[in-house]
Amino acid sequence: MSTGITAVWGRAEQQDFRSRVRGTLLGGALGDTLGAGVTALTLEEIRAAHGPDAVTDLVPAHGARGTVTAATQLTLFTVDGLIRAQVRRDTGAWHPPTDVHRAHLRWAATQRDWGPDERRKDNGWLAGQEWLYARRDPTRECLNGLGDDIMGTLDRPKHPAAHDAAALTRSAPFGLLVGWEPRLVFQLAVECAAHTHGHPTALLSAGAFAVLVHGLARGETLDGSVQHALGVLGDRPGHEPVTEALRRALGTVRQGIPGPALIESLGATDSADEVLAVAVYCALVGEDVRQGLRLAVNHGGPSSATGSLCGALLGAMHGETALPPDWVAELEGRATLLELADDFAMEMTQGPALHSPASAAPGWLARYPR
Repeated sequence: MSTGITAVWGRAEQQDFRSRVRGTLLGGALGDTLGAGVTALTLEEIRAAHGPDAVTDLVPAHGARGTVTAATQLTLFTVDGLIRAQVRRDTGAWHPPTDVHRAHLRWAATQRDWGPDERRKDNGWLAGQEWLYARRDPTRECLNGLGDDIMGTLDRPKHPAAHDAAALTRSAPFGLLVGWEPRLVFQLAVECAAHTHGHPTALLSAGAFAVLVHGLARGETLDGSVQHALGVLGDRPGHEPVTEALRRALGTVRQGIPGPALIESLGATDSADEVLAVAVYCALVGEDVRQGLRLAVNHGGPSSATGSLCGALLGAMHGETALPPDWVAELEGRATLLELADDFAMEMTQGPALHSPASAAPGWLARYPR
């Protein structure tokens, strides 16, 4: 499987890439936690609980401020799977969907086990993080789809009718494969979405979102990245709902001052296309990351999902230093997110110095076993 581009990384390029990887993971987690406490509420209920300006700061969810949901958990394991795929490539085994699926199975274990299994030496370091062993509103599709070892594929996806956003919200890491061609990034995200979802709207939304992150991580504008995604979507059967959602997001930018009414006009359900449209719109109109995320969660739709996607887009666009530091300071698992982001950036930019078919740094293989 050719990835299409061989990147040559200078020091400045490495630093920029690491900042965008950190921004993507931290931004997604911030949007997730900002929306987690209000994701089941209408706008009127949000205002009744938090005042006329609705949510302006982190609010408690799952017992504390800064806690993340299954969307962030699964995103981290997606990153873990992509690193493991690169490491296993030395052995001649090169099938990233399989490695991502194995990583998602490790996430599934965190949803049923009390804590890390020290006997599993192939689990790597991420599965050893005790804070991840907590149920944070995982969807039935994710729990059931990853409830056995059988991998859903495009020919035989898990939950063929599922079109909610749970596969979409874990798909930002595919876009960070900046050395890949956009169509391959799209295809990988689609194939991995099939692990739990099968409806074209869910699959193609995940692919389109990955292409958006991919463009932003390579320094493109969000508007330009949307155009790339529309181009990739165009020849895919069943693309119309996702294509129309992205076009509505672009068109709504010109319809007046951003607010809940315009946001809810893009959709207020958990259908993947509507969640994607809301996130893209809020990322386009937000004057900064803080405002963009506030817009993304203050509406009657699935606030945690729209916040997570919007945060990932803004983080990929601007890098980690644009994120609100007071929110980052309270984020659950921040040290883990940063460590994983840096490992991903190091693997993608300096992987040959860490491992090859003939040799490997033992510490790296302990973290990411083949």
